[in-house]
Amino acid sequence: MIEFQWPWVFAFLPLPLLVYFLFKPARHQESALHVPFFKVAAGFESADQASGGRSIARRVLLIIIWCLLVLAGVRPEWIGDPIELPTSGRDLMLAVDISGSMGTEDMEVNSGLTTRLRVVKAVVGDFVERRVGDRLGLILFGSQAYLQTPLTFDRTTVRTLLAETPLGIAGGKTAIGDAIGLAVKRLQSRPENSRILILLTDGKNNVGEVSPLQAAKIAATQGVKIYTIGFGADELVVPGLLFNRTINPSAELDTKTLTEIAGLTGGIYQRARNTQELAAIYDVLDSLEPIEQDQQTYRPEKSLFFWPLGLALCGSMLMALGHPLMRSFFQMGWRQFRETGGETARS
Repeated sequence: MIEFQWPWVFAFLPLPLLVYFLFKPARHQESALHVPFFKVAAGFESADQASGGRSIARRVLLIIIWCLLVLAGVRPEWIGDPIELPTSGRDLMLAVDISGSMGTEDMEVNSGLTTRLRVVKAVVGDFVERRVGDRLGLILFGSQAYLQTPLTFDRTTVRTLLAETPLGIAGGKTAIGDAIGLAVKRLQSRPENSRILILLTDGKNNVGEVSPLQAAKIAATQGVKIYTIGFGADELVVPGLLFNRTINPSAELDTKTLTEIAGLTGGIYQRARNTQELAAIYDVLDSLEPIEQDQQTYRPEKSLFFWPLGLALCGSMLMALGHPLMRSFFQMGWRQFRETGGETARS
C-alpha cells in the first residue's frame, strides 16, 4: 500500500487558482535591454498572442505539473508486507575499552605486531556478524562511557561503527564502572534472562562516577549477566641500547576486580593474551543459549517522491521547448550551425 508522510501538503493544490484570482497580472513595460534577435522573438510572441495566448494543452500541462509537484511534496512511500523478525535471541551489549592503552602494540598478527584495538575490532566484528537473531548494542568507554549504537538487529551498522572508532576518542583513562552503569540502563527495559553485557578492557578503573563493584551489584539486581575479558599480552620484548628487555604490558590489568564483577552477576571472567585466545573466548560466547522473545514484525518502506518529481521536470522541459520564444532560439541556432557548417565544408 501507499502512504503519504506529509498529507497536509495537499492543501497547496488550489494555490495557483488563488494567485490567478487574487493578483492582477503585471502591466507590460518597455524593456531596457536590447538584444540582437528581439524582432524575431517579438514576432513569435505576437503570433502567440494573436492565436489566443496559451493553448488549452499548455494549460492542462501546467495543471498536471503542479499536481505532480504537490504529489512529490506529500512524500509518498510504498509500505511492503509485514516481515516477522526472529523470535529467539538475546540482548547483548558490548562494552569495548578504547582508552590510550588499547594502542599498545603487543598483539602478533602475520609475524608482526599490531595494536590491541585493531585486533579487538577484527575479532569482535566477526562475533557481531555471527549473532543472527540477537539485538546488539555497542558502548565505547575511556575516561567517559557513551552509547555508540542502541540495541538493534542491524549487525552491519554495529560492526561498521566499531571498525571506524578511533583510539582514545573517549579519553585516555578507563571508566569501567560508568560503562557497566550505562549498559544496565539500556538493558533494564528488556526481558529478563536475556540481558547480557560483554565487557572488554586492558586496564583498571581509574576514573568515573561509580566504582565497578557498585555498578556490578546494581547489574545483579537488574538481572544483567556480565562476561568480562581481560585483554593484553603478558610479555613484550623492548629493544634497548645494549640489550633487549622483557616487560609485562598488562601490569595495570585489574584481574581481581574483573573476576569479582563476573562473579557478582553470574558471568565468567576470561583472560585473553593473544588474538587466538580472544577469538576462542568469543566463540564460546557465541554459543550462548537463546531464549524466546515476543513476536515482532516490521514493514519495509520505499520512497516514491522522485517519480512524480521527475515527471514534473519532464513536463516542464516539454512546455519550455514548445514555447514560441524557445523555438526561435533553436531555429536561430540551427540556422547558424548550418551556415557555419557550409562555410567549413566550402573551405
